[in-house]
Amino acid sequence: MAKNKIKHIAVAGNIGAGKTTLTEMLAKHYRWTPQFEDVEHNPYLIDFYDDMPRWSFNLQIYFLHSRIKQLVDIQHGKETVIQDRTIYEDAHIFAPNLYEMGLMTKRDFDNYFNFFETLKSMVKPPDLLIYLQASVPTLVAQIQKRGREYEENIRLDYLKRLNEFYNSWIEKYQDGPLLIIDVDKNKFPDRDEDLGEVISRIDSELHGLF
Repeated sequence: MAKNKIKHIAVAGNIGAGKTTLTEMLAKHYRWTPQFEDVEHNPYLIDFYDDMPRWSFNLQIYFLHSRIKQLVDIQHGKETVIQDRTIYEDAHIFAPNLYEMGLMTKRDFDNYFNFFETLKSMVKPPDLLIYLQASVPTLVAQIQKRGREYEENIRLDYLKRLNEFYNSWIEKYQDGPLLIIDVDKNKFPDRDEDLGEVISRIDSELHGLF
């Protein structure tokens, strides 16, 4: 019975941390419904990588809307959903990073963040947040391995800055249960025993909730 109360598992982590892979694996194991970030149909992504200051606000609003829509669907749906990336990451990592890098104006950032705070107050946090923590060399290796064309120009200092934002967000995260997986050590995509360790930790988290 306890498992039926779980509606929303979220997977967070930097670019290349392995969110999509873990989401797929856990969805298969638990028979959860996976929800992925729709990178292919994002109308701003390519323009954003070409001209970040011009398109940063538009991109963040697009992400915010698509993720809040996912959360509303999860709350009204019947199944347990595992979500690849969270609404928090745009607001606490990507948008502040763009602002600090001078790629989003203060006016746009404030507008965006206030909008996020209002929307966040209207939806429930995940029943469990899984954070994939990885060092920059691990991220780079995994980004190169998957070979997405638009990611080829991502700079090391950009990944490093995102990692700093991620770690400070996770340190303060108090919206619900949190599970941190160290991706430098745990190679769940390649090693069955590592995936097994992730699953047993999730089991104890979920059963500990009830």
